[in-house]
Amino acid sequence: MNDIQKKSLEKYLTQALLADKVEILQAALLSGGAVQENWALDLQVTGGVHGSTQGGRLNTVLRCDSPTAGVAISHGRAQEFALLQTVFNAGVTVPQPLCLCNDTSVFGRPFFVMRRIGGTAAGHVLVKNTTYAPDRVELAHRLGKELARIHSIRPPQKALDFLRTYAESPAQYRINTHREFLDQHHTAYPALEWGLRWLERHAPARDLITLAHGDFRTGNYMVDEHGLTGILDWEFAGWSDPLEDVGWFCAKCWRFGQDDLPAGGIGLREHFYHGYEVESGRTIDRDQIHYWEVMAHVRWAVVAIEQAQRFCSGQENSLLLALTGHIVPELEWEILNMTEHN
Repeated sequence: MNDIQKKSLEKYLTQALLADKVEILQAALLSGGAVQENWALDLQVTGGVHGSTQGGRLNTVLRCDSPTAGVAISHGRAQEFALLQTVFNAGVTVPQPLCLCNDTSVFGRPFFVMRRIGGTAAGHVLVKNTTYAPDRVELAHRLGKELARIHSIRPPQKALDFLRTYAESPAQYRINTHREFLDQHHTAYPALEWGLRWLERHAPARDLITLAHGDFRTGNYMVDEHGLTGILDWEFAGWSDPLEDVGWFCAKCWRFGQDDLPAGGIGLREHFYHGYEVESGRTIDRDQIHYWEVMAHVRWAVVAIEQAQRFCSGQENSLLLALTGHIVPELEWEILNMTEHN
């Protein structure tokens, strides 16, 4: 962040936070994120609501698009901000959204600012280091409750009218979307085509439709030494079958090697399910979870191919994107194993 951007941001934040003055004490680009860019901003706020608490110190995160185009199916910052406001108001534990800026003259890209929460979100760390959220039964239970709160939001929602609606079942909608991508791609992926055909043959009918996070998994929530501090990354949220989120969280591809803990690599299914059922008042159909875990592997493989293409095409020089493409064979192998006897 250069001095011009810093001064521009300070001027904007002074107005947006209804303050007399905002000074950026420190700005640091956070690691991770192949689609979005996140900056940690430590602010000194004079005047207004935020200037009267904690000595005027306000720790925030500025979230904007990566320098090049992101994944085509991800939401823009204005849409993600609306999602964050909606779920915050529904009681979901998320960073408090503070302000949204669509004026590209301020920072060069649209962005929003939210409160910064403590802890870590690194999946490979969380599944092995129980210093973070040491009570893993409680963590799994809590995550189930948080997901149920997300699923309490039903269409229509005026603030979320940008979310795509469709007449077919969520399963068939996903199948159609993935098949269209693979049909247009220059390389054939027979194992993924097999997986799509299996999903088509076993697709559940359209039933309950709720807001779905779209990427609810270990790596997209923050915990500290006490437990959960917030759910992150809403750029893939949409209307769907709520079991899609459940299957995504439990899929083997998001356990970070802790396959004996199928609930996100941090706990047992029943503890996660129980939290969900207590909060929602609905029983999870265990027989359908396998289906949505197969879907999770197919979907992640398609996203991995798309991200790798961004690197291979020269669109973005990112080692993270390049390495993502190498996980596709492992996902294909898992898809074949999961559909072998069905």
